[in-house]
Amino acid sequence: MYLFCPVCGNLLTVEEGPSCKRFACNTCPYVQNITQKVASYTFPRLKEVDDVLGGAAAWENVDNTDEKCPKCSHPKAYFMQIQTRSADEPMTTFYKCCSPSCSHRWKE
Repeated sequence: MYLFCPVCGNLLTVEEGPSCKRFACNTCPYVQNITQKVASYTFPRLKEVDDVLGGAAAWENVDNTDEKCPKCSHPKAYFMQIQTRSADEPMTTFYKCCSPSCSHRWKE
């Protein structure tokens, strides 16, 4: 949680006062005693795997292989390889179950 000075608009800092902690402005004489716990949490929305891989169209022209689905045990799966890390690391292989009723996705 960021608190801004109501006088000049600069970011307030926390400092130890004579009897308590307080918010203080570095550019003007504004101070405000802290009387209660101040906390704020913001969690970012994580991207879906489809957003990163290009959506449903990314799976249209891919090959299949003899990889067993861990969810339904179907013997075939579509696959594609993408370089997700630095060039000296191996490529990441993404799989999608060939069974239309399952369509489970996993990576290796």
